[in-house]
Amino acid sequence: MKIIRFILIAVLAISAANLFAQDTKTDSIKVSGNCSTCKKNIEKAALGSGALKAFWKADSNILTVSYSTSKTTNDAIQKKVASVGYDTEKYRGDDKAYDALDDCCQYDRKKSKH
Repeated sequence: MKIIRFILIAVLAISAANLFAQDTKTDSIKVSGNCSTCKKNIEKAALGSGALKAFWKADSNILTVSYSTSKTTNDAIQKKVASVGYDTEKYRGDDKAYDALDDCCQYDRKKSKH
Protein backbone atom coordinates (compact mmCIF):
# COMPACT_ATOMS: atom_id res chain seq x y z
CA MET A 1 0.00 0.00 0.00
CA LYS A 2 2.85 2.40 0.84
CA ILE A 3 4.47 1.73 -2.54
CA ILE A 4 1.25 2.53 -4.41
CA ARG A 5 0.85 5.76 -2.43
CA PHE A 6 4.48 6.71 -3.15
CA ILE A 7 4.06 6.03 -6.88
CA LEU A 8 0.84 8.05 -6.98
CA ILE A 9 2.48 11.02 -5.26
CA ALA A 10 5.49 10.83 -7.60
CA VAL A 11 3.24 10.77 -10.69
CA LEU A 12 1.25 13.76 -9.42
CA ALA A 13 4.44 15.71 -8.67
CA ILE A 14 5.86 15.03 -12.14
CA SER A 15 2.56 16.00 -13.77
CA ALA A 16 2.44 19.27 -11.82
CA ALA A 17 6.04 20.07 -12.80
CA ASN A 18 5.24 19.45 -16.48
CA LEU A 19 2.19 21.71 -16.34
CA PHE A 20 4.27 24.50 -14.78
CA ALA A 21 7.04 24.10 -17.36
CA GLN A 22 4.56 24.42 -20.24
CA ASP A 23 3.25 27.65 -18.74
CA THR A 24 6.71 29.28 -18.61
CA LYS A 25 8.04 31.39 -21.47
CA THR A 26 11.42 33.10 -21.94
CA ASP A 27 11.82 36.25 -24.05
CA SER A 28 14.58 38.70 -24.89
CA ILE A 29 13.65 42.39 -24.88
CA LYS A 30 15.81 45.34 -25.93
CA VAL A 31 15.89 47.88 -23.07
CA SER A 32 17.98 51.07 -23.14
CA GLY A 33 20.28 51.72 -20.20
CA ASN A 34 23.90 52.24 -19.22
CA CYS A 35 25.10 50.92 -15.89
CA SER A 36 24.72 48.68 -12.85
CA THR A 37 22.08 51.00 -11.40
CA CYS A 38 20.08 50.60 -14.63
CA LYS A 39 20.50 46.83 -14.33
CA LYS A 40 19.08 46.87 -10.80
CA ASN A 41 16.14 49.13 -11.77
CA ILE A 42 15.28 47.24 -14.97
CA GLU A 43 15.44 43.80 -13.36
CA LYS A 44 13.42 44.99 -10.33
CA ALA A 45 10.71 46.41 -12.61
CA ALA A 46 10.54 43.19 -14.64
CA LEU A 47 10.25 41.09 -11.51
CA GLY A 48 7.64 43.52 -10.16
CA SER A 49 5.51 42.93 -13.24
CA GLY A 50 5.39 39.20 -12.59
CA ALA A 51 8.52 37.87 -14.27
CA LEU A 52 9.98 34.82 -12.54
CA LYS A 53 13.54 35.65 -13.64
CA ALA A 54 15.08 38.79 -15.13
CA PHE A 55 18.64 39.43 -16.33
CA TRP A 56 19.72 42.61 -18.16
CA LYS A 57 23.12 42.94 -19.87
CA ALA A 58 24.46 46.48 -20.29
CA ASP A 59 26.74 45.64 -23.22
CA SER A 60 23.88 44.36 -25.37
CA ASN A 61 20.94 46.19 -23.73
CA ILE A 62 19.06 42.88 -23.72
CA LEU A 63 16.71 41.93 -20.89
CA THR A 64 16.07 38.20 -20.72
CA VAL A 65 12.92 37.36 -18.80
CA SER A 66 11.18 34.14 -17.89
CA TYR A 67 7.56 34.37 -16.87
CA SER A 68 4.40 32.38 -16.42
CA THR A 69 2.05 33.12 -19.30
CA SER A 70 -0.89 32.71 -16.94
CA LYS A 71 0.43 35.47 -14.66
CA THR A 72 1.90 38.14 -16.97
CA THR A 73 2.85 38.96 -20.56
CA ASN A 74 5.81 40.33 -22.49
CA ASP A 75 3.76 43.48 -23.05
CA ALA A 76 3.06 43.95 -19.32
CA ILE A 77 6.76 43.52 -18.53
CA GLN A 78 7.73 46.13 -21.14
CA LYS A 79 5.11 48.58 -19.81
CA LYS A 80 6.42 48.19 -16.25
CA VAL A 81 10.04 48.71 -17.34
CA ALA A 82 9.00 51.80 -19.31
CA SER A 83 7.11 53.14 -16.30
CA VAL A 84 10.39 53.41 -14.37
CA GLY A 85 12.06 55.41 -17.15
CA TYR A 86 13.65 52.92 -19.55
CA ASP A 87 12.81 52.70 -23.26
CA THR A 88 11.89 49.22 -24.48
CA GLU A 89 11.23 47.81 -27.94
CA LYS A 90 7.57 48.81 -27.79
CA TYR A 91 7.34 51.61 -25.22
CA ARG A 92 9.12 54.87 -24.54
CA GLY A 93 10.11 55.24 -20.92
CA ASP A 94 8.05 57.60 -18.80
CA ASP A 95 9.59 61.07 -19.20
CA LYS A 96 9.26 62.05 -15.52
CA ALA A 97 10.74 58.75 -14.39
CA TYR A 98 13.59 59.13 -16.92
CA ASP A 99 14.34 62.68 -15.69
CA ALA A 100 14.51 61.35 -12.10
CA LEU A 101 17.09 58.67 -12.97
CA ASP A 102 20.67 59.14 -11.77
CA ASP A 103 22.91 60.96 -14.27
CA CYS A 104 24.73 57.73 -15.08
CA CYS A 105 21.43 56.16 -16.10
CA GLN A 106 20.36 58.87 -18.54
CA TYR A 107 21.15 57.21 -21.85
CA ASP A 108 20.75 58.94 -25.25
CA ARG A 109 17.06 58.80 -26.08
CA LYS A 110 15.42 58.82 -29.50
CA LYS A 111 13.07 61.68 -30.18
CA SER A 112 9.47 61.08 -29.13
CA LYS A 113 7.01 60.61 -31.98
CA HIS A 114 4.46 62.73 -30.10
